[in-house]
Amino acid sequence: ESLLSELSNPTSEVHGKRTYYKGRLFGTVEAVIVFSRWGKVAAAATTAILIERYNCDEIIFTGVAGGVQHGLNVGDVVVANRLVQHDMNATPIFKRFEIPLLGVTEFSTSDFRRVQLIKAANAFVSGGAGLNDMTTKEQRQKFHIANPKVITGLTASGDKFFASKEDLDQLRKDLPECTCVEMEGAAVAQVCHEHDIPFSIVRVISDSADDNADIDFQEFVKEI
Repeated sequence: ESLLSELSNPTSEVHGKRTYYKGRLFGTVEAVIVFSRWGKVAAAATTAILIERYNCDEIIFTGVAGGVQHGLNVGDVVVANRLVQHDMNATPIFKRFEIPLLGVTEFSTSDFRRVQLIKAANAFVSGGAGLNDMTTKEQRQKFHIANPKVITGLTASGDKFFASKEDLDQLRKDLPECTCVEMEGAAVAQVCHEHDIPFSIVRVISDSADDNADIDFQEFVKEI
């Protein structure tokens, strides 16, 4: 909703039960804004429509994620540099995490845009205009958001909501470099890869992907 308010002269269309809003974002660039819904299939279908119907030449996907890397806290930002589908397993025909017929296990985000997004995210969380304007002091205290940081690294995606320490520990074992886990990014990445479209994935940490994740996640997305 905050992005939609920055869209000038907006028009909207419904495709596949999703509303696509088109206009000039921040008065500078033509953009299409849409809520993809949850999961890899939903994200892939939405991305395909953005590319095929709206001829988008770049995709920027944002949302929340569960923290995997030790030291990540609620409110921290992860700007992905690579994405992997943690639930892709076509062994023994292909090695684990490899996308059949593509010969890759990870998808790399746009180097150029990543630098800009890291700079923008750092400016947002550093205080003043940005985080302090969009959240109250009480909200930041409730979620222990004090000095949020911005990092870049491997993001894992799959059709699973992580809400147990056992599953989280296994993910850390399977993907030691993983920073956070979510349910859409790597699907967006695969569609963009197959269409030669640059893409970026930005995530705010909403929970710790452990036994309290379901409670933390629901409260975070409701209030923040």
